[in-house]
Amino acid sequence: MLLIIIGLVIWIAAHLLRSCAKEFRARLQQKLGNGSKGLMAVIILFSLALMIAGYRGADSVLLWSPPAWLTYVNNLLMVAALYIYFTTATKPGTAFVFGSLKNPQLTGFIIWAVAHLLVNGELASVVLFGGLLIWAVVQIAVSNRSVSLVDQTTAPISSPWVHLGLVAGMFVLIILLHNWLGVRPY
Repeated sequence: MLLIIIGLVIWIAAHLLRSCAKEFRARLQQKLGNGSKGLMAVIILFSLALMIAGYRGADSVLLWSPPAWLTYVNNLLMVAALYIYFTTATKPGTAFVFGSLKNPQLTGFIIWAVAHLLVNGELASVVLFGGLLIWAVVQIAVSNRSVSLVDQTTAPISSPWVHLGLVAGMFVLIILLHNWLGVRPY
């Protein structure tokens, strides 16, 4: 459990650094140039590895037993989360229906966290997914107060077939990753 918490703290600190500690980020970028982005990526990947290792090694403390039908709700929410996250990642306003969301990637992340909280009743899941859910909500609040951090110059994906392929491909990749980790999402 401690690894999950340490990973969450590092994840949150690294992500909030972008919007809360702009002076520190500017000094870091001045010293390292584009290497600062690489450093931040390594830190975030390290935090992710800590969270995964902590989750896999955590004792199973059951808080509740979710009903089996919530698996289907989870999978539908995951499709929506992937759609919102990945199709709006190219350029704000490009996703059908959800294009007007101010923070679509974080909204997709929130849906992902809620979906996982619905089907995982263990303490480790509540700490991990609940912590990430809280981070995403705080990140939206912080980013709404600051200047837009979205790169407005990215070319949009225009074809709905590309959106569908991207979401389907990511869904299959996530299922394969879950199976490899020993978690059966179906």
